[in-house]
Amino acid sequence: MRSDAGAVDNSTNGRVLERPLLRPDEAAALLAVKTSWVYEAVRSGRLPCLRVGRHLRFTRAMLEGWLVADGRNEADR
Repeated sequence: MRSDAGAVDNSTNGRVLERPLLRPDEAAALLAVKTSWVYEAVRSGRLPCLRVGRHLRFTRAMLEGWLVADGRNEADR
């Protein structure tokens, strides 16, 4: 979207990414798992992701939140 001054506004509802999106290999490194595990976890619905076209992307906050939530789920079992 362009403002009156011609500058490009890349925000979504006033939100701007503070860090770049992570690729599956980067998410795997952060989680200390194989990249194939990341793809399978996304495919099965276990791991949340963002889809940018046909590409999978993750935010660090998304993965950290998933770790906390998954840890709680493990404790309940």
